[in-house]
Amino acid sequence: MLVLLAGIFVVHIATVIMLFVSTIANVWMVGSSTFGTISTGLWLLCNKTCSQLPVSSSDEASLKVVQAFMILSIIFSLVALILFITQLFTLEKGKRFYMTGAVMLVCWMCILIAVSIYTSRFTGKMQYYTNPHHGYCFILAWICFCFSFIIGILYLVLRKK
Repeated sequence: MLVLLAGIFVVHIATVIMLFVSTIANVWMVGSSTFGTISTGLWLLCNKTCSQLPVSSSDEASLKVVQAFMILSIIFSLVALILFITQLFTLEKGKRFYMTGAVMLVCWMCILIAVSIYTSRFTGKMQYYTNPHHGYCFILAWICFCFSFIIGILYLVLRKK
C-alpha cells in the first residue's frame, strides 16, 4: 500500500510540474515561416524574440478562457496535492481520499475545457505559418488531462490501510 501511495504521489507531482510547463512555455503551436521557426503559446508569439500574441477580437475571449482554465487547473492540482498530504496524516485507517479525488477531477475538467477550446478555436488558424503543428506544451496538456483523470479516480477508490 505504501508503494501505491508513493507512486500516486510521484505521478501527482509530475502532473503539477507538467501543468506548469505547458501553461508557461510558448510552444502550443509551431510552424515555419520566412523568418524561421515560429511558436505560439497562451501568452506570446516567439520567433527570434517574443512579442504579444496577436489574436483577433473574436478570438480574444476564447484565449482568455483557455488561460484562465489552465491557471485554475494548476491551482486545483496543487490544492489536491496539499489535501492528499494532509489527509494522509489525519485520516483514520480505512477512510478514503474523497475530497482529494473530487478536487483532482475538477482539475481534470479544467484541463479538458482549456485544451478543447484551444483545439477548436486556434488549431490551424495561425496566419504566419506554412506548416503548423502542435507543440510539446499542447501534448503535455493532454498528458496531464489523462494523468489527472487517473489520479482522481485512484484517489476516490483508494483506502488508507
